Amino acid sequence: MQHLSFSRVAFAWPDGRALFTDLDLAIPDGLTALIGRNGIGKSTLVRLALGELRPTAGSVVLPASVAHVPQHVAIATGTTVAEALGVAARVAALRAIEAGATDPDVYDALADDWSVEERAAAMLASLGLPTDLDRTVDALSGGEAVLLAVAAALLARPDLLVLDEPTNNLDAEARAALAARLSARDGATLVVSHDRELLARVDRIAELCERDDRTVELRWFGGAVDALDEAREAERAGAAQALASANAAVARQSAALAAHADGAGRKRRAGEKARVQRRVVGLAADAKQGQAERTDARVRRIHQQRLAEARDRLAEARAAIPRDRTIRIDLPGTAVPPRRLVLEAEGLVTRTGATLDALVRGPERVHVTGRNGAGKSTLVATLLGDLEARGGRAHLAVPVGILPQRLVGLDEGASVLENVRMRASGASGQEVRDLLGRFRFRGASADAAVATLSGGERFRAFLACALLARPEPQLLVLDEPTNSLDLESQAQLVEALAGYRGALLVASHDTAFVEAVGPTREWRVVPGEPVGDRLLN
Repeated sequence: MQHLSFSRVAFAWPDGRALFTDLDLAIPDGLTALIGRNGIGKSTLVRLALGELRPTAGSVVLPASVAHVPQHVAIATGTTVAEALGVAARVAALRAIEAGATDPDVYDALADDWSVEERAAAMLASLGLPTDLDRTVDALSGGEAVLLAVAAALLARPDLLVLDEPTNNLDAEARAALAARLSARDGATLVVSHDRELLARVDRIAELCERDDRTVELRWFGGAVDALDEAREAERAGAAQALASANAAVARQSAALAAHADGAGRKRRAGEKARVQRRVVGLAADAKQGQAERTDARVRRIHQQRLAEARDRLAEARAAIPRDRTIRIDLPGTAVPPRRLVLEAEGLVTRTGATLDALVRGPERVHVTGRNGAGKSTLVATLLGDLEARGGRAHLAVPVGILPQRLVGLDEGASVLENVRMRASGASGQEVRDLLGRFRFRGASADAAVATLSGGERFRAFLACALLARPEPQLLVLDEPTNSLDLESQAQLVEALAGYRGALLVASHDTAFVEAVGPTREWRVVPGEPVGDRLLN
């Protein structure tokens, strides 16, 4: 079987900017994860792997059959499940034969796939989907649509299966089922994902990293996410040790040079004193002084060279230290007194039939949970007034900030600074600049247009706009906030929320993120039933 392989692949954009210059890649059988910060080039690598882009140099060898499940799956309205799975013609032929059809064309359509209906139903069941092949897909949630697309790809049995963030919008049960199916699949699977639960099941991890010249290289980590964490920790520890050693070497060489200068000075002074006292006279004195000066200059050059080399090693050690990409903020204006009313729902009925009676007071952190398609996003949108309730009412008693699931809504042509100022009325430009510095937008980066930002920068810009708005948001609403965020951005979101003092309403299936946020209350959404409301420890 032919596997996907890249040999010395280079790729540059039409403007000449190089992305890859000498990339080698081979995807063996098993589950391989591709990670890297947002905007670094993962999508471009995938498009090269699918044959949608051609390298500017080198070669890409594709396997005989490739299936791709994109991040955002679109299935035409009215399509049946059998049609979405690509088995409608064979299922129809099988049913016709079972009903007594003898036309050779019907048998040709079946192509001897006598177990097609059974296999399709089993595949759907293994992913937690209903097994009715005749139902239409109109009512599928986003997560269910992705699972259906994955089921279709798995049924096709491709040599290479490529998936882009497949666990977005999937609940815990669906994530576990998908991870199990991908782990058990024969053939090669390449998954672009930053879901730590899925990364815990992979056989190997490939990470795209930026070189000093801003081109991108690939690093491999054998094993799952624990191996990645261990390797990164070892790198950080090694870099810190190298920095400490380099600092010590510079200190030693500086001290040696100073000691030599001090000793040479004492010798010069002794020589002058000897001349004055006429212990050494005439040509002999001149010769001895010249020899001492030449020796001193030679030794001084040696010490200076050693010091310069030590300083070079120190600069290299400093450059090897991972850059501080943390977000450290303190937002006292977002603080909510413990008994203050934040949100009230009285007999609220959503479009999915879920009902809610609840009060949120003070800086509570509410986790909205439930199965895919249960209506979590519908509940959140109804509470915010974006969707009309079928009954009851919702009242927001404090200013609200929203971090959207899809990072759209900013003025693309305006700068980060201008976008924040639009939302922070009354704040001066310098005040906003000072605050943006805490989000790592300093100097010219604060003046960059939103349209030019990388994925990670775009996320930080949205986060800054949500948290720095005026009046300060005392309720922050997050709907699946870690979808499509790289591991670094996920960590930055958790850090930012640590400095946020208001109430949180978080709809998320990301177990690690939810645990890091520390919810104090859980709302469990079930269609047509009262929302379960319980306090957590």
